[in-house]
Amino acid sequence: MGNMTDELLVKYLLGEADANEIAKVQHWIDDKEDNKKYFEHFKLIWEHSKELAAKSSVDENAAWARFQQRVAKAEEQPLARTIPLNRYFGGWMRVAAILILMIGGGWFYYYNFANRMLTLSSNEIVLTQTLPDGTLVTLNKHSSIHYPKRFKGNTRAVELEGEAFFDVAHDKSKPFIITADEASIKVVGTSFNVKTSAAKTEVIVETGIVEVSKQSAMVRLKPKEKATVTRGNEAPVKETIHDELYSYYRTKEFICNATPLYKLVDVLNEAYGSHIVIKDEQLKQMQLNTTFHNESLDGILSVITGTFNIKAEKQGDTILLKP
Repeated sequence: MGNMTDELLVKYLLGEADANEIAKVQHWIDDKEDNKKYFEHFKLIWEHSKELAAKSSVDENAAWARFQQRVAKAEEQPLARTIPLNRYFGGWMRVAAILILMIGGGWFYYYNFANRMLTLSSNEIVLTQTLPDGTLVTLNKHSSIHYPKRFKGNTRAVELEGEAFFDVAHDKSKPFIITADEASIKVVGTSFNVKTSAAKTEVIVETGIVEVSKQSAMVRLKPKEKATVTRGNEAPVKETIHDELYSYYRTKEFICNATPLYKLVDVLNEAYGSHIVIKDEQLKQMQLNTTFHNESLDGILSVITGTFNIKAEKQGDTILLKP
């Protein structure tokens, strides 16, 4: 950092710096490549926090200290001193306060200058991000994507943990490749969903053609087809799907097309954090044809119980569905 302080950089970003301070910051940025990288990283994190600033109610002084620690750690430089907030920060310090940790939820955006990789992670919210090539990614909760600041070479390679929907920008000369656990997904321009868990990775195609491989084994998917890559199995397994429940986090709809009740319940438990249990084996296989749009869990359960003439009984945190 030399003779530069985080306090002056924040003042510069807020437009509160005077002419001498502006000249000092600009001279410092131009003086060394490391200074320029530090400022770009500082500004990147700052700007990606603005949209959430108004929603934050965290302790700003404490979060500002954490912000400085995160920046210092990312740059592998000595920890900057903690700067107490003063009058000109005002509500804008919520930008720093929510910057990285988003206490109890939110998201995390980090740029690693060592390998020019960006990491976008969701926690309790669904995120939509446009990648450098124009590809649109919708991240489900508790998911992360790692991608470069710029795609170079003959491919566009990213890594996924969790679940995301990809609407890939068309570029025949540069295939888009996703690594998700033991699965590798290759496309040119298409839209599809990828979901990883501890035991398997699932790929569902909406448009175009997608190649899913594990080591030397590969399957090619068309719309309405799914491939499952399971730990312990040598090859992906392909099947045709009929429901569109996988898209609930993106469309805010639960679309059931002859969908067995147990599948809908599995998705409801995931979406609402609920614990719904079906107590009858025959009931699990009962099929539902309907679409729930922005419905509450109680509203959906009301339709289910009315449709199948069954009961929903609450026992603590568990909801039992039974005849």
